[in-house]
Amino acid sequence: MKKTIILAASALMLLASCDDMLDKAPRDKFVNNPEFWNNVNQVESYSNRFFEQYVGYGQSGNYGWFYFKSLSDDQVNPDFDNWDRTSVLGNDSYWSNPFTEIRRANYMLAGLKTSTLSESQRNHFVAVARLNRAWQYYQLVRMYGDVQWYEDVVMDPDPNGSQSEIIYQARTDRDVVMDHVLDDLNFAVANITTTGKNNWSVDMAQAMKSDICLYEGTYCKYRTQADNGKAADMTRANKFLNECVKASEAVMAKNYKLNANYGDIYNADDLGGNTEVIFFRNYKLNEIMHSTGDYCCSSSPQRGISKDAFDAFLFRDGKPLATTTLNKSDVPERVEYIQHDSKGKVVLDEDGKPVVLKDKDGNTRYVYSIEKMLAVRDKRLSKLVDPILSLAHHEWERAASGSSMASSTGYTIAKYDNLNQEPKDRISINRNISDAPLWTLPIIYLNYAEAKAELGTLTQTDLDNTVNMLQARADVKAISISPEADPANNMNVSNLLWEIRRARRCELMTDNWIRYWDLVRWHQLDKLDNTKYPNINRGANVKAAMAQDADIVYNVDADGYIIVNTAQRIYDKKYYFYPIPSSQITLSNGTTTQNPGW
Repeated sequence: MKKTIILAASALMLLASCDDMLDKAPRDKFVNNPEFWNNVNQVESYSNRFFEQYVGYGQSGNYGWFYFKSLSDDQVNPDFDNWDRTSVLGNDSYWSNPFTEIRRANYMLAGLKTSTLSESQRNHFVAVARLNRAWQYYQLVRMYGDVQWYEDVVMDPDPNGSQSEIIYQARTDRDVVMDHVLDDLNFAVANITTTGKNNWSVDMAQAMKSDICLYEGTYCKYRTQADNGKAADMTRANKFLNECVKASEAVMAKNYKLNANYGDIYNADDLGGNTEVIFFRNYKLNEIMHSTGDYCCSSSPQRGISKDAFDAFLFRDGKPLATTTLNKSDVPERVEYIQHDSKGKVVLDEDGKPVVLKDKDGNTRYVYSIEKMLAVRDKRLSKLVDPILSLAHHEWERAASGSSMASSTGYTIAKYDNLNQEPKDRISINRNISDAPLWTLPIIYLNYAEAKAELGTLTQTDLDNTVNMLQARADVKAISISPEADPANNMNVSNLLWEIRRARRCELMTDNWIRYWDLVRWHQLDKLDNTKYPNINRGANVKAAMAQDADIVYNVDADGYIIVNTAQRIYDKKYYFYPIPSSQITLSNGTTTQNPGW
């Protein structure tokens, strides 16, 4: 594999706050000599470049980790999301970019070997490099399985040079790579000395370790020889699940605390003092901005949540759709279109009555409300989506001055829209400034409960101190250690694991591509086959709306649910791995092999 020597390192502004990294001058170049690695400011500047890999809400008009990862059963892209890779590419940034960052980390590790920094300072920077090497290898292993492990910098990138055998070595067994990843994480946890919620910290490293170890533990428990090339390994699974528990406990022992309201972390101008947040990406008006909020409030058609996702939320009695005694109707109600101001508040006339909007002919305008549905369900759903369906010919504005919205499924995603921002900035490309939460206390709670449930050591007290804290905030009945069966359980797992997985889905829906990789590690990727699971391609019930308004014409099924598109996403076991770029196979003269099925 050919790599380019990178001899430039700009100090990163992306995660910075005014009192730390934003005050540090950028370094466009460095001279690779011992003096560079002996200077703490220069080494810190070099290490700050790693922050670029924590994308958050993205930057400028680019997509980020939230909302746009709609290859899942949670969202439906109107343009259709097929499998992320359906053919072998010659070159692929998913392969090359992580190796670039791994080389950056190894280059730093090589320079620090002879550094005269104090032992504590040197170990801190070694820990930062190893933390980020671990993060990149985790991404690679999730996608490709076996990948070459490099722990020394390749100084001669010439494919015919002295280190060509190292460059083009065979892919390393993915289990071996993940053992190295755990070693790197443990070193980072033991040696990082800086603090802060948008800086490298022990808590951030523990949170990353919690995530990675949960993935590895469950992946190794549920993988199969036929689909993944390796049989399940319970010894290995238990090892990583226990490491997840340890890392999660370390974070939970700190002073983090849930916010009173779900969703507050997704549309806040500043997460620096938020007690729920462990690590975030900072944005600042006119300096570093994104567009995620704009895409969620003034773009059409939006990537709405699916019927399958909507139906996943429990009712307030703690029961699922199949067994609840509450009103389970999903037929929207036709209501007058009430005007809202720029903050989303109802506009009142001089008599104190809501202002009803009219069309150009003076006729009352109507929209379709799902407020009654939301009132009897998990409160997270009402934070995630709007109370009004956004339909073609019946578009709806979340707040005055915003563009009218239409959603692929009728359900519009609201939780990333920052109504506190100036309207002109809120609805503009590259003017959004909400900070992006990357690791939070709810993630740790969910990781901990799931890992202990998989180990068979979860108690009711554990549940009450973690997942049920989230349930209480969502005004949903607590989960019992022995929950009732849900007929919708199609994953062949216990009732308890099904409910923990549901809680994770509802708490983190549309966040950071989490759902896709959850399905991979649970060995449930077939759930993205829309020919077998049609509800992942369906939206709101509009049968009544179509009957009442002749101008509403949708492609619907026999029961009146929107069918977003007719394209088929058919599962094949080969999709558990991405294809290795063909150029890597060619350059290695066959030493690098292709993944099965590709």
